[in-house]
Amino acid sequence: MSSRDLDLAGITDPSMRASYERCRQLNAAHGKTYYLATLLLPPAKRPYVHALYGFARYADEIVDDLASTLTEEEKADWLRSWGEQFFADLRRGRSDDDVCRAVVDTVRRWDIPVEHFEAFLNSMTMDLTVTEYPTYDDLYEYVYGSAAVIGLQMVPILEPTAPEAYDRAKDLGVAFQLANFVRDVGEDLERGRVYLPLDELAAFGVTRTDLERRVVTPDIRAALEFQIARVRELEEASRPGIAQLHPSSQPCIEAARVLYCGIVDAVEEIDYQVFDRRATVSRARRIRVALPAWRAARQARRRYGEGHPHGLHPVA
Repeated sequence: MSSRDLDLAGITDPSMRASYERCRQLNAAHGKTYYLATLLLPPAKRPYVHALYGFARYADEIVDDLASTLTEEEKADWLRSWGEQFFADLRRGRSDDDVCRAVVDTVRRWDIPVEHFEAFLNSMTMDLTVTEYPTYDDLYEYVYGSAAVIGLQMVPILEPTAPEAYDRAKDLGVAFQLANFVRDVGEDLERGRVYLPLDELAAFGVTRTDLERRVVTPDIRAALEFQIARVRELEEASRPGIAQLHPSSQPCIEAARVLYCGIVDAVEEIDYQVFDRRATVSRARRIRVALPAWRAARQARRRYGEGHPHGLHPVA
């Protein structure tokens, strides 16, 4: 992160700047597409989005990576302790944690509701105990906390011009997550998890045992097609919400929409072979999306400036 970004964001304290830089590093290392999309935002907004990513990534590492040698109960204890400290830090208005320091600052500057972070940590805890979801309603509790609230956290920073932007952000967050579930069926099985609703699989004659055989049958292909249709329906529902954001925020979210939801196009391109291949959006498509988005972002910054440290008054 350039010092200029931090300067424009009004972040001057050295320890706070270091915390925002730590969050930026987590974003750059683990969320490359997301990170590149943030470069389309005005510089003054980027640090805050990096902070939100840093929070989500660090919690995810507790569940899947950093704590890989611990039992599920030990991971749960660690996650609960970390979350309790975070909420205590929010109440007192500061944190000594090298990640949460920037997150607390972001939450307070943009008045982001605490319940979004509670829902997120609830979903991370679910990952420690829940390995499958009987229905879409059951899955939605997890998806809301793990994905929809990410969009809700970001909306104040993106400066909405209408309250409907919040509902549309939820739709887009859910679409992103469901696209990941379709792509990652094989990888999730390796972690002992299935994120496709069992009753919807059963409607196509597919069981968890069938997935574990790791062979794409006509029934599995049909079940994946059904999930892809839902992703596209949610994506389409989300599109009006992008126009309800500040013009300087729109190119970033539009690019993210096309690239993340494009994952399901990539699944179709590999003929649904999700057990032995990872569907990826092609470099050519990334460039086709990135270039016009970069031009639109540059024009918006010329018209509206590099961003504001405190933003406009959020739409209630």
